Amino acid sequence: MAYSTENADIMRADLGIAPGLSEKKMFGGLCFMLHGNMVCGVMKDHAMYRVGKPREAQALVAGAEPFALTGRKMGGMVQLDDGAFTDDATRCALTDLALAHANSLPAKERA
Repeated sequence: MAYSTENADIMRADLGIAPGLSEKKMFGGLCFMLHGNMVCGVMKDHAMYRVGKPREAQALVAGAEPFALTGRKMGGMVQLDDGAFTDDATRCALTDLALAHANSLPAKERA
C-alpha cells in the first residue's frame, strides 16, 4: 500500500465537503485538490500540505516540517509524519492554511 487509507479518511474528514474538492492519485499517494489546485495529500508515512510560501513559516510554527519529496525542499509545502498527524490541532491548522492558499489561486480548467 502506497499510503494509509486511514489517514486519507482522516484528511477527508478534516477537509469536509466543499464544492470543487476532488481527489487525485499523485506522487505514489493521494492528493486532495480544490478547483484543480493541490491542497494536501497522504503518502506512505506522512501527510503533506501545500500552504504556499507566504504561510510556510506559520505552518512550521504550527508543528510541520519542510517537505522534501526527492531530498530537495519544496517551497510552500510542509509535511507531518505519522506521529504528528495524530495531533488534531496541528492537522486542522495546516488544513486551514492549505485551504486558504488553494482558495487564493485561480481555478484550473479541466483538461
